[in-house]
Amino acid sequence: FEASFIRLLDKVTNGSRIEINQTGTVLFYQPGLLYGGSVEHDCSLQRSIGYYLEALLMLAPFMKTSLKATLRGVTNDPTDPTVDLLKSTALPLMKKFGIDGEGFDLKVVKRGMAPGGGGEIVFTCPVRRTIRPVQLTDPGKIKRIRGVAYSVRVSPQMANRIVESARGILNQFLPDIYIYTDHMKGVNSGKSPGFGLTLVAETLNGSFHSAEISSTPQGQGDPILPEDLGRNCAKLLLEEIHRGGCVDSSNQSLALLLMTLGQQDVSKVLLGPLSPYT
Repeated sequence: FEASFIRLLDKVTNGSRIEINQTGTVLFYQPGLLYGGSVEHDCSLQRSIGYYLEALLMLAPFMKTSLKATLRGVTNDPTDPTVDLLKSTALPLMKKFGIDGEGFDLKVVKRGMAPGGGGEIVFTCPVRRTIRPVQLTDPGKIKRIRGVAYSVRVSPQMANRIVESARGILNQFLPDIYIYTDHMKGVNSGKSPGFGLTLVAETLNGSFHSAEISSTPQGQGDPILPEDLGRNCAKLLLEEIHRGGCVDSSNQSLALLLMTLGQQDVSKVLLGPLSPYT
């Protein structure tokens, strides 16, 4: 999947020089100009699209022409941040830095679970020359929880069972919880069965904490009950809120990068404990 990632970087840049030796242990990469434009890429099925999308999120605002990327592959898997998660947390975070406009969007056209894939997303991002500095030091209280329970190629009842068990835990804390169920049919459902849940808690000051779980891929270990999945995801969300900070643990690196690339001005961000990921 690393090779697939390098090819993607090659598509959005102009004049990159990439050399890999025969054994595949040494990589020589000479970056070119960030060009952007319209890009289509078939991601490797070993990692989810989130892995590729994270890099694009970091580079997209600095392209020459606005980026329109169509990525195909696995949209939801247990290891990487899923597409729903990036849509609901990373995009609002980037909007705080002044990266927005009508062209800034992430659409899930088709879902594809691991290991078969078959999903497709479209990411569009306008060009921003400068990034405004931010002061995110007070996360504030949680005002609402939103979520998406998705299921593909399994009974649509699965999503409802996930929602029910997740609400069972979260309703003890606050009443404003709304979890959508998203059941893709036919062509849009990819090639493998699976289900999962993404939860996002929004605070009064507009910072977002998120948690997500997807079912274990077909034929890769013990199957998981939708009820357990809902409960575990709710607990993960509470854990994330407990860690505090204005940026949740999956987007810490993105926030820090955007702060570094901003203008010569002070940005402050309050983070929880740094995740191993960052």
